[in-house]
Amino acid sequence: MSHPSLSHAGAAAAGAAELTRQRLIRTALELFTAKGYHDTTTAQIAKKAGIAEGTIYRHFASKQQLVNELYRAAQRWAAKVVQETSRGPEAGTARAQLTAVAHGLLDGAAHDTAIVKLGLLEPLDALLDEESRRTEREFRTAIERVVAEGKAQGTVRAGAVEIWAGVWLAAIRYAVKKIVAGEWKPGDAGVRLVIDAAWRAISA
Repeated sequence: MSHPSLSHAGAAAAGAAELTRQRLIRTALELFTAKGYHDTTTAQIAKKAGIAEGTIYRHFASKQQLVNELYRAAQRWAAKVVQETSRGPEAGTARAQLTAVAHGLLDGAAHDTAIVKLGLLEPLDALLDEESRRTEREFRTAIERVVAEGKAQGTVRAGAVEIWAGVWLAAIRYAVKKIVAGEWKPGDAGVRLVIDAAWRAISA
C-alpha cells in the first residue's frame, strides 16, 4: 500500500510538471506567432516562460515537436468547428453549412488569434510530422464532405471536391488574415463579402 504523503507528493509533482508544460506551450505559441518559428529559439521560450532551457526537453524532444503539438491542436480545433457548425440547427444546404463554418473559423480568429494564426496562416509545411499531416487532412476532409454535399445538391460546380474545398478555404483564409492582423472584425462588411465570394467561386 502506498504511503499517503508520498502519493500526495507524487500528485503535486505531476501537477507542477503539467503547469510548466502548459506555460511552455502558451509561451511558445506566443513567440512562434509573433516572431516566426525559425526566429524563435528555445532559449527565448525558456526565458519568457521563466524556466531553465533544459526543462523544455523534459517535455518536448525538440522545438519542432513543440510546434507540431501546437499545430495539431489548431487543426483539431478547426476540424471540430467544421463538424459542429455544419451539423448545427441552421445546417441545410451546403452554402448554409459553409457559411456557418466560415463564421466559426473567423470568430475563432478573433478570440484565439495566436492558435488560429499558427494553424491556418503560418508556413509550417516543411516542419510537419506525419501525425500533424494526418490531423490537417482530417480538417480538409471535413470541409470536403460539406462541398461533396453541395455537389450532390447540384449547387457546387463539377470538378474535384478537394479542389473546390481548397478554393473555398483559400478565400476564407484571406478574411482570417485580416482578422488576425486586427484590420477586420468578424461582423464587418468585408467578412460578409469574402464569405459570399468564397461561395460564388465554387457554386454551380
